[in-house]
Amino acid sequence: MFIRMIAKAFLRQWKKMAMIALTIALGASLATAMLSVMMDVEDKINQELKAYGANITVVPKNSSVISELYDVEDGNITGSYLREDELGKIKTIFWAFNIIDYSPFISTTAVLENGDEATVTGTWFNHHMDLPTGETLDAGIASLRSWWDITEGEWLDEQSSMAEHEAMVGTAFAEKEGISAGDEITLDGDNEKLTVTVVGIFDAGGEEDDIIYVAVDTAQALGGLEGNIDSIEVSALTTPDNELAEMAAKNPGALSVSQYETWYCTAYTSSVCYQIEEVITDSVANVVRQVADSEGQILEKMKLLMVLITILSLVGSALGICNLVTASVMERSQEIGLMKAVGAHNPAITGLVLCEILVTAVIGGVAGFFAGIGFAQIIGQSVFASSISLRPMVIPVVAVLIVIVTLIGCIPAIRMLLKLRPTEVLHGK
Repeated sequence: MFIRMIAKAFLRQWKKMAMIALTIALGASLATAMLSVMMDVEDKINQELKAYGANITVVPKNSSVISELYDVEDGNITGSYLREDELGKIKTIFWAFNIIDYSPFISTTAVLENGDEATVTGTWFNHHMDLPTGETLDAGIASLRSWWDITEGEWLDEQSSMAEHEAMVGTAFAEKEGISAGDEITLDGDNEKLTVTVVGIFDAGGEEDDIIYVAVDTAQALGGLEGNIDSIEVSALTTPDNELAEMAAKNPGALSVSQYETWYCTAYTSSVCYQIEEVITDSVANVVRQVADSEGQILEKMKLLMVLITILSLVGSALGICNLVTASVMERSQEIGLMKAVGAHNPAITGLVLCEILVTAVIGGVAGFFAGIGFAQIIGQSVFASSISLRPMVIPVVAVLIVIVTLIGCIPAIRMLLKLRPTEVLHGK
């Protein structure tokens, strides 16, 4: 009998039930899309921010100490270096898969033919390396400094047989020396004199525009620095710091065993830095705070925005459900009054109405959930150019939210139902 009454209610008021289902579906689809994106957005935003440079810098320990004591920026002021043959070890740490790019740097000075002194920096461009793990790595500033604008020529191809005799120069240096792509530059270094061909001129918008960039081997040969590098810039996918990460950054030894394990096995910038220091001899890995902090702030703001959109969509759904269910109860007031007159109690009638609405909510919620998955993929492809992974946690969260929103939307209608008096309704009052 109960099921027959629900079925007849659907048949008589199918338009209103369809509108309620549509309202719930809209709320469920938006909630599903926003929650799916929010739970998967961290890696996506990190990937986007990696286009703006490295977030970790590795320098020799002695150089770091002097820099901190005397507030000196950059430059190998102590003559200490990192070992080039240890570069592959960075991809052997616990969070190796979170290291998406890195490049070494070695700087020296050289005198040009006109007597001007120039800074020559050796680095990777599109370096290919066979790692100790058996994997391969392709890294370098072509991807690490992707914002550089190549105004003339092209990126130096490190895989070319002529790479050791090629260079890239900044726009400031090219303008000062009257150099164009294709010109040759003679560099007289501390150890060797070399002639290189300018294959590209770039505009970095900073101090790099006054520097000559060459392959690592070329810079080492000029300065007699074989096997040495000044620093390493690392781009890693990391988790925004919290209180535990800040505590560990100051003194990892102060952590308890459980805290240490949690910190070490979480991709905080401080834990990634610590692990890099473990594999690179006499090194200090520092976080580039401007990049790391901006990642956390942008991520938190994005998540907050998505939470607010989800809340607003659910509030809108609740208001829509409230109006539709109230209108439905008003239309059925004589039917409800008659049920009360023949002995039906408020709990039974309330249960009947709630079952009708909850069945409608299930239909609308399922349809909205699948529509939301589609919306999430559209957002992922249009914003991040990649798909959004569906996290299992989204399903129960959306289900609970839909039930709560539906019940809240029914409250005014239930209150009206409880106050309804059979004598007044049946007499047309």
